Amino acid sequence: MTAKFKPMTFEMETDRLSLSLWKESDASWYRELIAERGKGMPTIVTARKNVTTLRNRALESGIALLTIRRREQGDYIGYCGLIIGRSTLEEPEIAYELFKRVHGNGYATEAATVIVDAAVATGRHKLWSTVRAWNAASFRVLEKLRFERHHSTWDESGEIVWSVRDL
Repeated sequence: MTAKFKPMTFEMETDRLSLSLWKESDASWYRELIAERGKGMPTIVTARKNVTTLRNRALESGIALLTIRRREQGDYIGYCGLIIGRSTLEEPEIAYELFKRVHGNGYATEAATVIVDAAVATGRHKLWSTVRAWNAASFRVLEKLRFERHHSTWDESGEIVWSVRDL
């Protein structure tokens, strides 16, 4: 981890949500979330490997995607956090993905708000987000978080909109 930044907090709560570091047992619901993308469901072995990798990367880098669980219901509904992604450790990306069944309840905004606060607490000064041009719901979340569109890039799947927020 870069010494100039403090590690991100890996356990957070809001009024409705708990965010925490991945556990191997998260592999089962993670598979279902990935399957909602419409490109198949990973095997349980692959899912376990992926959640272990996410946890290990967090411990190495000091930033993380965290699981999101509704406190009252106790169910896992997705993830939110900071990643290197298409950016850098110094100016990471915020990322989130929730099950479709919980869209429209403000959970992504609620989780992302505490993640932005966590980024500030690490000493970072800028966050990025990269979102596919068709993803209107993610743009609404970013707007609430005061991200501003910066530029676009393209790959084999189409336009990627880069948004930025100074902290």
